[in-house]
Amino acid sequence: MTRRTDQIGFSQRVRLEWLEQTANLILAGNDKAAVNNALQELLKDKVSVGVLAERGNREKIITILLKTWLTVPSELESLRIEGLELLKRVPRRDHLAIHWGMVMAVYPFWSGVATQTGRLLRLQGSAAAAHVQRRVREQYGERETVSRAARRVLRSYLDWGVLQETGTKGIYTAGKTLALDDSQLIVWLAEASLHTRANGSAPLKDLIDSPNFFPFWIKPIHAESLRAGSSRLDIVRHGLDNDLAILRKPARSATQEALFEKDKRQ
Repeated sequence: MTRRTDQIGFSQRVRLEWLEQTANLILAGNDKAAVNNALQELLKDKVSVGVLAERGNREKIITILLKTWLTVPSELESLRIEGLELLKRVPRRDHLAIHWGMVMAVYPFWSGVATQTGRLLRLQGSAAAAHVQRRVREQYGERETVSRAARRVLRSYLDWGVLQETGTKGIYTAGKTLALDDSQLIVWLAEASLHTRANGSAPLKDLIDSPNFFPFWIKPIHAESLRAGSSRLDIVRHGLDNDLAILRKPARSATQEALFEKDKRQ
C-alpha cells in the first residue's frame, strides 16, 4: 500500500477532550451535521471567539476532529470502526492512546513530529522545540507553514500531558507515560503506525519501539499475536529473528476488479 505521508494537514492546537467529545458524539449515533453543530457549540467560546471567517481556526479544528473520527480516508475506515469499539471497551485512562493512534494514522505529520520528539527525549532526556522543528523541516520542506504546524502539534502534546515544560522556554521533557498491555489495543496501534509509513511496512521490533510512541510503554507483542489480532496485517519472516509487519492491500470489489482488467487491456 502506497500512501502520501508528506502532507501536513494537522496545523492546529487540538485538545484531547475535543477528540473524546467527537468520538462520543459519533458513538451516540449522530450524523455529520449533528456532530458539526455540537462541535461548533463546544468551541464557540474557546477558539476564534467573535471571528466570522469561513475558514478560521475553529473551522480548521473541527475539520481535523471530523476527519479523525468520522470522515477518514477510505483505507482507514476499518481502523476507525475498531478504534471506536476500543473506546467503548478499554478503561478511560487508555483513551489517550487510541486518539493518538487515530490522529497519527489520519495525519502522519503528527507522527513525524512525535518521532523527532521521541528521538530527542531518548538521546538527551529533553527536546527543544527549535530542534524538533528543524528536523521536521528537513523532512517536510523549509517552509514557515511546517514550523508553525510543528509548534502547534508540540503545544497539543503539552495539552495532552505527554510533554511538560521546563524552566527554560522551548525546552520540554517527557510527561506522563502510559503503560499499555491490552493485546487488541497494541495490535491496533501497530496498524495505525504502519499507516504513517509510505510503504505500509516496518520491522516488528522497530514498530512497537518506535519513538513516535514516546508517551507509552507498550508490552512487547509476538508476530503470531499480531497476525491473529488483525486480518488487515501480514507478517513476513526475514532471517532468523526479524519479522516484517505489512499492511494488507484491501480486496477489490467486483466493479473495481472489472475496471482494473479493462485498464490493463487498454
